[in-house]
Amino acid sequence: MLPTLEAAELPADAIEVGRIADAWGIKGWFKVLPHSAQPEALFSSKRWFLQAPGAAANTAFRLAIREAKEHSDSIVASSEDVPDRNAAEALRGARIFVPRSSFPTASVDEYYWVDLIGLSVVNREGVVLGTVRELLATGPQTTLVLAAEEDGKAIERMVPFVSVFVDKVDLPGRLITVDWQPDY
Repeated sequence: MLPTLEAAELPADAIEVGRIADAWGIKGWFKVLPHSAQPEALFSSKRWFLQAPGAAANTAFRLAIREAKEHSDSIVASSEDVPDRNAAEALRGARIFVPRSSFPTASVDEYYWVDLIGLSVVNREGVVLGTVRELLATGPQTTLVLAAEEDGKAIERMVPFVSVFVDKVDLPGRLITVDWQPDY
């Protein structure tokens, strides 16, 4: 990692949003591979926290972002702390974190995936279907992947995250209510 970057603690609400793939051009720009198809958090935050590959969980560096923009299938960014290609190459493989508090506010009935992971899912009858383990982008819709246990066995359920099946998302209550049966 660059010795000129300021060491910093990761914020308590830090979310990993991507990683630095490589240098881009000769003026210190670097290519970012976002973890989301809609990387607004990368654009809205002017300070990123970087962790070098294999670094201890509490070891991070603060990076002030001058500009971040879309380019082809990725994002490119620049920072005053990264003056040239050599400095940008030194960032290769770094994980990028931004504070959750710097994410843009989601619209009504829009949710960040990171906010849905870990929520319990119940159906209209109150049957617990599982806990959201991850989400999958399956073309035109997103699918909730639920982890559950039945008869002492770990099972997986998938529920399309669309309004016809999702009745309510209660983020403060950490609960999603769906029109879905356990045997679907």
